[in-house]
Amino acid sequence: MSLTDWIVLCTTLFAIVAYGVWKSGSSKNIDQYLGNRSLPWYHVGLSVMATQASAITFLSAPGQAYSDGMRFVQFYFGLPLAMIVLCITFVPIFHKLKVYTAYEFLEKRFDLKTRALTSILFLIQRGLSTAITIYAPAIILSGILHINTTYTTLFIGGLVLFYTVYGGSKAVSYTQLLQMSIIFTGMFMAGVFVVMLLPQNVGFTKAIKLAGNMGRMNVIDWKFDPNNRYNIWSGIIGGFFLQLSYFGTDQSQVGRYLTGSSVGQSRLGLIMNGLIKIPMQFLILLIGVLVFSFYQFNRPPVFFNNYEVEQVKKSQYAPQFNQLEKQYADAFDKKKIKTEDLVKAFESKDDQQIATAKAGLKAAEEQANNVRNSAIDVIKKNSGNDNVNDTNYVFLTFVTHYLPRGLIGLLIAIIFLASMGSTASGLNALASTTVVDIYKRILKPNESDHSYVTASRLATVFWGFVCIGMALYASKIGNLLEAVNQLGSYIYGTILGVFIVAFYLKKIKGTPVFIAAVITEALICVMGYYDAVAYLWLNAIGCVGVIIIAWVLNKFQSDELQTS
Repeated sequence: MSLTDWIVLCTTLFAIVAYGVWKSGSSKNIDQYLGNRSLPWYHVGLSVMATQASAITFLSAPGQAYSDGMRFVQFYFGLPLAMIVLCITFVPIFHKLKVYTAYEFLEKRFDLKTRALTSILFLIQRGLSTAITIYAPAIILSGILHINTTYTTLFIGGLVLFYTVYGGSKAVSYTQLLQMSIIFTGMFMAGVFVVMLLPQNVGFTKAIKLAGNMGRMNVIDWKFDPNNRYNIWSGIIGGFFLQLSYFGTDQSQVGRYLTGSSVGQSRLGLIMNGLIKIPMQFLILLIGVLVFSFYQFNRPPVFFNNYEVEQVKKSQYAPQFNQLEKQYADAFDKKKIKTEDLVKAFESKDDQQIATAKAGLKAAEEQANNVRNSAIDVIKKNSGNDNVNDTNYVFLTFVTHYLPRGLIGLLIAIIFLASMGSTASGLNALASTTVVDIYKRILKPNESDHSYVTASRLATVFWGFVCIGMALYASKIGNLLEAVNQLGSYIYGTILGVFIVAFYLKKIKGTPVFIAAVITEALICVMGYYDAVAYLWLNAIGCVGVIIIAWVLNKFQSDELQTS
């Protein structure tokens, strides 16, 4: 990066952190620290979006579209339905009870052990997810500075930990409002520049058409297949259960809309999120598709993770890798000719010519991919990691190599800001759940407000170190965007099932739902381990499993009582 980019990057980061600390002030009691209910609907909406739209979204989503096309957008199709259910059921109950965490309600409805179980499940899931959001910007610094991600992970984790500990939930909300404004502007500019950098005879329309002919505009898949991760059915049904559980029971999100000044303001914020999220995600994925089209005319690296490339070039495998790089360059030159032939065929509007050019391009692409796969095998041998994946580096590579000075620094700052917002929300949610559901309820129930604020800060520090530690191992999990949602799917369905029983099945008692949750979670883990179905379906299975097992156990318990 140039000096200009470094200045833009450092200035933006410093301004955001300083603004959040200044606006939040110091928190004198636990209500202020964990979420003072005073924010308007648009602030709630942007805060909810910023919490979900982490660095993973802006770093990995374009790479996901580059490698797999647009079909991931179907993941969000259940979101609007989930927002409606939340507004009707979850929001008024949480506001009425004036709870700090979603799990306080479960003790009032069931018992302490059910509250503790769901809290622990949340802490496990959110801890892992927060670790991934810390690792995402560490990738960027590693790529820019050409150093190991261990050092950049420690730096990023320490930076976000500082302002989360100081300001609590309010600092997070204030910084997220400004972050989302910068993020929308920066991503729009990135999309414009991708189109501007395409060849003169290839505009936006032809770039999309080219990507479509190469299998990247697969927005909707109507075929029902339980093993297909992304189709309209897994998106609407599995996605609905995942989004409902995420926004309805995950403290990182519940904590965001509980900062709304009223039930109406919280509802409007969630509706805003439901309406904007799908178009926003579509456009982010579309940028990845445009980057894919761009790289059909401009040779991409054989592997986008330059740190791994540098390491293999220093190893005993260097001659073999260098030879594969030359082969890849030759294969790309041939593929580029075939790409230009397809663009000319578009202009002719001759179906036969288009079909012939498309077949030629697919053959050339397959040849280039074979060379690339051989190069990746060499990198895997050198690193000792069979899960080496470079989709997280695709957009970063494009930004740092092709965008103008200043904009590079701004876009990298955007990814940092998104990570800081979502990581801070995660740490704040982990701290609030630890203090309110475990420390205050079980360990120290009669302490002063000052004591609980201190405990919240210490809990934030504790979880910060835990998440940073787990982030050091995140390089082994592949695409971060898929990984964070897959981890959530192992737990969210079970937690949602407990809440659904709590809200709608009033006759079911605490012990049956507790046992049902334990059994269902064990079943989900086994199904996930053996890849029994695509991961989105685990959310629906977990939720329905808890409901059915709890109902059966409760009926059995009631029959026994009547018999005795």
